Amino acid sequence: MSACACGNTAPKYPELQEILSRHEGEKGSLIPILQEVQAAYGYIPEDVIKEISLALDIPATTIYGVATFYAQFHLKPRGRHVVRVCQGTACHVRGGARILAEVEKELGIKPGETTEDLRFSLEPVACLGCCGLAPVMMVDEDTHGRMTPDKVASVLARYE
Repeated sequence: MSACACGNTAPKYPELQEILSRHEGEKGSLIPILQEVQAAYGYIPEDVIKEISLALDIPATTIYGVATFYAQFHLKPRGRHVVRVCQGTACHVRGGARILAEVEKELGIKPGETTEDLRFSLEPVACLGCCGLAPVMMVDEDTHGRMTPDKVASVLARYE
C-alpha cells in the first residue's frame, strides 16, 4: 500500500502503511497492528484509528473500544519519560501519596497527564512489586526506592 486507505497519494503516517501491509489478509490482526502503531508513534492517533478502520473494514468504534479496553494502549501523546508512583499498601503506609503529590508539583501535571513539552507522563500504579523499598517511584525502567519528597526533584532532573 503506497497510499493511505482513504485514497490520498501522500500518506500522513508512512509507518502505518508498512504495518498494514505486513498484516494484510491476516485474521485477528487488530491487536498486533495497534501494538505496532503504538511502538511507532508512542500512542494511537485518532487519524490512525480511522485509517485502520478503513483498511480492515472494522468500525472505528470497535477499534476505539479495543484500544480503550487494554491498559497497554494510549490514545494521547505520552512523554519521553513515564513516571510511575506506587500507591500500593506498603508505599501508601510509607508516604506514597506524598511522593505522588511532590511529583505532581514538580511536573505541574496531574495523574494521567503529560507535560506540555512531552517530556514526562505521570501514572500512579497499584503496585510496582518493590515493597521492601517503599515508597517507590519508577522513571521508565529505573526504580527509585525509599523515596522522600525531598528526593523527587533530583530524581526527575536526571531525565531532563
